[in-house]
Amino acid sequence: MELIRLAYDRLFRKLTKENLWLYILKLLTERSMYAYEIAKMIKIQFGFSIATITVYVVLYKMLNEGLIIINEETLDAVRSDRRYYKITEQGEKTLEDGRELIKNFLTKIQ
Repeated sequence: MELIRLAYDRLFRKLTKENLWLYILKLLTERSMYAYEIAKMIKIQFGFSIATITVYVVLYKMLNEGLIIINEETLDAVRSDRRYYKITEQGEKTLEDGRELIKNFLTKIQ
């Protein structure tokens, strides 16, 4: 019985924390957000917790891949260290491609 739980836990980790970019892009389709806010919204909207430092690591990779940009329009005058992130057109396309891939996999295992 314990092995089944381990398999489930691995699947959960793969579908959530190891593919955090999907959740971040989804959130950024709604509005620009900063890293701590993203971590908080992941817990609220998707039901799992993630360390803010992990969010930063993923955001950095996504910036380098052109999936997001820093939204200069929302710079906080009070908190100049706070950077808001915004999804790009490439990010929207990549999110849609990811959704399609997941739908295709689900169709195959049903």
